[in-house]
Amino acid sequence: MLLTKKKVQGFLLILALPISAVVGLSMRHSEAVGAQPLAQTAIAKPSIVLVHGTFADATSWQYVIPLLERDGYTVTAVQNALTSLPDDVATTKRVIDAQKGAVVVVGHSYGGSVITGAAASNPQVKALVYIAAYAPEAGEKISALNAKYAASPIGSALVPDTAGFLYINREKFHDVFAKDVSTVEARVMAATQKPVNSVAFDQAVNNVAWKTIPSWYLVSQEDQVINPELERFMAKRIGAKTTEIKASHVSFISHPNEVVKLIEAAATAPVK
Repeated sequence: MLLTKKKVQGFLLILALPISAVVGLSMRHSEAVGAQPLAQTAIAKPSIVLVHGTFADATSWQYVIPLLERDGYTVTAVQNALTSLPDDVATTKRVIDAQKGAVVVVGHSYGGSVITGAAASNPQVKALVYIAAYAPEAGEKISALNAKYAASPIGSALVPDTAGFLYINREKFHDVFAKDVSTVEARVMAATQKPVNSVAFDQAVNNVAWKTIPSWYLVSQEDQVINPELERFMAKRIGAKTTEIKASHVSFISHPNEVVKLIEAAATAPVK
């Protein structure tokens, strides 16, 4: 190859530079070339906030969390005290408010009532996901919702303590709460269950998030805690995109892949 005088001078100039300067020039060139496409294609995923129901705590989402994190989502599972509905709404609201950017809020069972109140009037929340969960109207109590349909078997399995907190009878726990999980896991769940103050079922939220925020609902067809017909009624009333699954009340434990699929459908849905 024939080198011109100008090329030779340029080559000698580069040789005279320190190594760090040459590397810096190369890196800045690469960054300049690659930065613009990355900035144009990178889309931040919404954060996911998970809210547990009664007789459970935040660790009950242990199968769902890794799957969502694998897919690049930032996940926070709220640890509610189950002492009252207003207390749990306030706790969940603080967690939602602490997220950066868009949020998808997921509630299981009683957690549905919690997210209905906690996400109300929050522009950060792009979607609500109800997993076999209560979705009350303003001022509507869980006890009133349950009265709309035939009583579920769990009613006869509840045992109160002296302070009015409710537990599920351990001998009945597997059948009425988590029939489609292993016997060993059900025993652990029964031993570690978190009781709920019975007053929570007779309390209500004043503002409801599902009236302004798009909703998704997963009906558990073999639910022994919330009557599946009540789940269908609530899903239809809130205009949710509804999916049904042959599962017990704890589908997020027995069928985590299906639950994650629904959550991610809500997370990736275009904002209207």
